This record gives sequence, structure tokens and C-alpha cells, in this order.
Amino acid sequence: MRLTLPALVLGLLVAQGAMAAGDGTAAIGGGLGGALGNVVGQSMGGSTGAAIGAGVAGAAGSAVAARKGSRTKAAIGGGVGAAGGSVIGNSLGGKTGSTIGAGLGGALGGGVGSNLAKGHKRH
Repeated sequence: MRLTLPALVLGLLVAQGAMAAGDGTAAIGGGLGGALGNVVGQSMGGSTGAAIGAGVAGAAGSAVAARKGSRTKAAIGGGVGAAGGSVIGNSLGGKTGSTIGAGLGGALGGGVGSNLAKGHKRH
């Protein structure tokens, strides 16, 4: 739990790259949601709970922070990125790696999902 703050700070730093592409809000929402969901999920259900919590919270954070026309794709990107980052981070660095991976994956997934939605507008 004491390494949660460094994990969040690292997630915010990586989200700066997505902000340069104009996807800052969805990236920050996915990163923060993924990291916090991972921490809560770890305390409730171990590594499986961490992955589920990161995915759900990453999707919710990206969807809330994204613009109206790109919420669905941002939510999918943030959720898949956070859950995948949690699983990969857990295998590389345990609980701390899982939290960092969920934050980074949620940030990048939310930013990419939001960016992909820009090209497909319905009339």
C-alpha cells in the first residue's frame, strides 16, 4: 500500500505522452482508475481480483473522462489496457508491478481508444 503513490505518479507521467496527442482526459481517467481499482481488487481478491478491479475501474475512468463521442472506445481501451497491464505487471514485479502496470495500461489504452474514436463519426 505504501507504493501506491509512486505508482500513481508514474502513471500520470506516462499519461503526459497521451496528452500530447489530445487524449489527456481519457488517459488520465484510465490510468488513475486502473491503478486504484487494482489496489482495491488486490485487497479483496488477490491477483485475480486486482485484474478485475483494474479492468472495471480503468474502463469507468476512461469513459467518464472521455468526450461524448468517444466514450465507448475509450472505455474498452482503458479497461483492456488496465487489466492486461495488471496481469503483466504482476508476473514481472508482484503487487507493486501489478499496480504500476494497471496504471500505465489504463492510461495508454484509454488514450488510444479515445484517439481511435475520432475518425468514425456517425451522421
